[in-house]
Amino acid sequence: MDKKVFELDFYGRKIVVEHGQVAKQADGAVLVRYGDTVVLSTAVVSKSANLLSDFFPLMVLYQEKLYSVGKIPGGFIKREGRPTDAATLAARMIDRPLRPLFPEDFKNEVQIVNTVLSVDQDNSPELTALLGSSLCVSISKIPFNGPVAAVKVGRINGEFIINPTVEQAEESDIDLTVAGTRDAINMVEAGAREASEDDMLEALMFGHEAIKKLIAFEEEVIKEIGVPTMEYEKLEITSELRSEVDTYVRERLDKALRIKDKLEKYAAIDSLQEEVVEKYKNENEDTMKPEELNELLTKVALIFHGIEYELFRNIVVKEKTRADGRAMDEIRPLSTDIDLLPRTHGSALFTRGQTQSLATVTLGALGEHQILDGLGIEDAKRFMLHYNFPPFSVGETGRYGAPGRREIGHGALGERALSYVIPSEEEFPYTIRVVSEILESNGSSSQATICAGTMALMAAGVPIKKPVAGIAMGLITHEDDYTILTDIQGMEDHLGDMDFKVAGTRDGITALQMDIKIDGINREILKEALAQAKKARFEILDVIEKQIAKPREDVSKYAPKTEVFMINPDKIKDVIGRGGEMITKIILECSNVNTVNDINAVKVDLEDDGRVIIYHTDRDIINKTAERIKNIAREVEIGKTYTCKVVNVEDFGIFVELWPGCEGLIHVSQLDTKRVDKPSDLFKVGDEVIAIATGYDKKGKLNLSRKDALPKDESKKEKKSK
Repeated sequence: MDKKVFELDFYGRKIVVEHGQVAKQADGAVLVRYGDTVVLSTAVVSKSANLLSDFFPLMVLYQEKLYSVGKIPGGFIKREGRPTDAATLAARMIDRPLRPLFPEDFKNEVQIVNTVLSVDQDNSPELTALLGSSLCVSISKIPFNGPVAAVKVGRINGEFIINPTVEQAEESDIDLTVAGTRDAINMVEAGAREASEDDMLEALMFGHEAIKKLIAFEEEVIKEIGVPTMEYEKLEITSELRSEVDTYVRERLDKALRIKDKLEKYAAIDSLQEEVVEKYKNENEDTMKPEELNELLTKVALIFHGIEYELFRNIVVKEKTRADGRAMDEIRPLSTDIDLLPRTHGSALFTRGQTQSLATVTLGALGEHQILDGLGIEDAKRFMLHYNFPPFSVGETGRYGAPGRREIGHGALGERALSYVIPSEEEFPYTIRVVSEILESNGSSSQATICAGTMALMAAGVPIKKPVAGIAMGLITHEDDYTILTDIQGMEDHLGDMDFKVAGTRDGITALQMDIKIDGINREILKEALAQAKKARFEILDVIEKQIAKPREDVSKYAPKTEVFMINPDKIKDVIGRGGEMITKIILECSNVNTVNDINAVKVDLEDDGRVIIYHTDRDIINKTAERIKNIAREVEIGKTYTCKVVNVEDFGIFVELWPGCEGLIHVSQLDTKRVDKPSDLFKVGDEVIAIATGYDKKGKLNLSRKDALPKDESKKEKKSK
């Protein structure tokens, strides 16, 4: 196959798509170049389908190759290992707008792999990979209702820009990623410095106009090199079977869906499904082969879920009724508490209905920041939020281990929402870690995390700029009508069409995230959802501020206290000492510990600009450490007289200490106005002598003179006696 090249001038930068040269055995493959960013995107579909599966087996991978930014992987094994959090988030970002565009009845496994080969930081590899993912699927035989594309939107001085550079992103007050088709938006991921609802809406629409240009480009590529869509197996269900199951379950399923309590509702629905499946099993197990019976029971379950889906939508959209009796814009009952855990630096409990988050805050030295070994410019961060979702929170058993995509994604959303109110390190020189433990869940646990995290930060004495609250909005469509729901529960999320999370302060939005299960949504729905979310956010903030209105003045007694001061940057090497000998000595002696890794050891951060930050729970230890470092960094004034202590006596002179950490030499010729043959006859260790600092030798060693410091009348007497 001949190589084909397609080019697009996209807002002053070139996008190049190449096809036919590499990865020719994949069902679809493109090499996408965006500036110097290069991503290979491939798609492969399995030859057979598992028609009895209850989900679409799509796998989207985003493979970071550190050679793409000229880095050798860290650690002992010098090759890429498990995906970084950033890579996991990128894979999720690509998956979310693509997944709803595959046919519902398509059950062949699809694997999309994005390999990042080269990275130019000004041209996003994630967006490049999403464009490549859409194209490699669209030109293949895989059935797909795309194409889809995404852009980033920034705003500088009130002006929106598409795909801002790194420099522009630093100035921007909006960081928005929006994806969609030609006709509608279907994925949003955003952070902002308190942007208004109207501004976010305009940013979304601005982004969608840019997306249309990418879609038109993709359509040109698809028209040129695309192949016919494959025929695929579908699970055929007769109208007779549908009618039978419908008659058997409809009335009772309708009643079950109206039960208010989550666990009771789910138990009733599960019991009814088990009953109808068991009915068909008992009626047919003697006449059908095992594989035929399994297929029949799968069809019965699918029909059941279809009826559940229809009934639920009718209840919400037509009857304007929610299972728990709430109004469409009503929040579930809220409760809050703080200071539950005595030894943590901050803790808070936030409960919304049957969703509950316990958030804790830990404060540490700046040197305890998180190191990032990825493709981005940022290689460390001092604020992090981690989210844990144990199976018991939904009354189930399950896997425990490393965080999955869901935990990483929800943690990143919470971190983004709160990051805009975190004080700078100059204002608050700490590394800050928030952990959310989800203790109970019935929808919107990520937003409960934001609310609990806000309270925990304030309880910990972190001077956040403003409290932040989050709410999850839902959308239920039915025929030509729709309903927007505030504070969606698990079932409203599972059976609904949209999960739209909005977080912010009273003054504006700090984070957005939207996923949908339909092709897309329009401006009117977005505007209504944002307005409804603002009302809910303010109600939640009222409850939070009633519990704790502002950050505490002081950090916990168990949190490290700090002292910050400046020294001459040239003195840092002296504080550290050869091989870290001096700073180690200071830490051990001042903390009275045997190793610097001892939990009770004082922590010292030495910044390149000469800033010194000392951390410990004991103020006396901080003061002692600060004094030692200040003494080392203290500047000697040439010509000034100092009272010194003798620390060593040699034949060529005596070594004296001006203050702890500062030593100099008084040469034998400078000990007295008269000749001194043996310094040990006149001086011993511990003696005090007065001497004048005279300068430094070629090796940087301090020289002093006792002779020049002697009283002049004594020197005259000595001359007369001679």
